[in-house]
Amino acid sequence: MADYKCTNCPMRAKFEKNPKSFLGRFWRWHINFCPGWKGYFNSLSPEEKETLRDKYHFTKY
Repeated sequence: MADYKCTNCPMRAKFEKNPKSFLGRFWRWHINFCPGWKGYFNSLSPEEKETLRDKYHFTKY
C-alpha cells in the first residue's frame, strides 16, 4: 500500500472531532473529488472500505 496522507490528515481529524464544524464539513465535501482520497480508499480492503462508507456516509467509489 502506498503512503497516503489521508490516514493522518489534519482536516480529517477536524471532522472526527466535530463533523459539523466548517473544516469538518469541508473535508467531507472534499473527499468526493480528491484524487488522494480516491487512491487511499481504493487501496483498502473491502471490509475497511465498508467501515469508511458507513462512518462517513460515503457512496462515491
